Amino acid sequence: MVIGWASFRHGEATAGDVLSMRRVDEALNTMGLPHDLAWSPVYRPGDVNYEEVDPARYSHVVFVCGPAHGWQVREVHRRFAHCRRIAVGVSVIDPDDDTVRDFDEVFARDREKVGTPDLSLGAPTDEVLVTGVILAPPQREYGDSGRHAEVHASVREWIAGVNCARVPLDTRLASSDWERCETPDQFASILSHLDVVVTTRLHGLVLSLRAGVPALAIDPVAGGGKVTAQADALGWPALVPAEEAGDHEALDSWWRWCSSVQGRAVAALRALPADNGLLRDMVKALKTRPVR
Repeated sequence: MVIGWASFRHGEATAGDVLSMRRVDEALNTMGLPHDLAWSPVYRPGDVNYEEVDPARYSHVVFVCGPAHGWQVREVHRRFAHCRRIAVGVSVIDPDDDTVRDFDEVFARDREKVGTPDLSLGAPTDEVLVTGVILAPPQREYGDSGRHAEVHASVREWIAGVNCARVPLDTRLASSDWERCETPDQFASILSHLDVVVTTRLHGLVLSLRAGVPALAIDPVAGGGKVTAQADALGWPALVPAEEAGDHEALDSWWRWCSSVQGRAVAALRALPADNGLLRDMVKALKTRPVR
């Protein structure tokens, strides 16, 4: 049985923890040793839960990554007392702690200020699309037509099931909040490194296309608001109206299109500077002499 902090119901699954367990899994597979990986029922419901298995099925327990410390680790010792227990890639805070001493073998990544490369360093990973998620705040000016809460709840539920690296973004700028960009140049630089954007904001759509990044736009206003109008102005097809935001198949379909070669090619064309009639109208108005 392979157990780590990502196996604990009241623990946490970090990227490093899971990659370290994946590295051990790879090593055991290479050796041809049958084994199970235990996962938290919160993180991966339905997978092997070390709390529910029959401990008698196992002869060894390998505890992977994180601190060798705390009541959860002591519970592993208690539940699998008959097994040979090995800790690998762990941090040893106190060598005399029972949670450390109760292991038959401890192969630490740091002990007495001597470090060993973490297991996550050599773990295999797959490349996935990096996706910016830009959601509009409540826009009360739309009154009863605003469907922001319902639309955003659906979008969050849907995107949580998409295999992509999600990056929450906010177009609002701030000079004293490190979690936000201070300048539009910084925000545009982030967008340029993304593969796809999912957004309910007008500028989420516009600035993504300006960067040549396909945007799946969802209008949070029933009947169509400024997001719909802007998509029409730019000739951008990947638009889902508020009334269809709960249709995950429609979102999936446009997601596939945005992720495709065609979607990226169309977005690249929209990145070209447009002839803006608004500026012409403004200049014309400025040249018009006021009537006295």
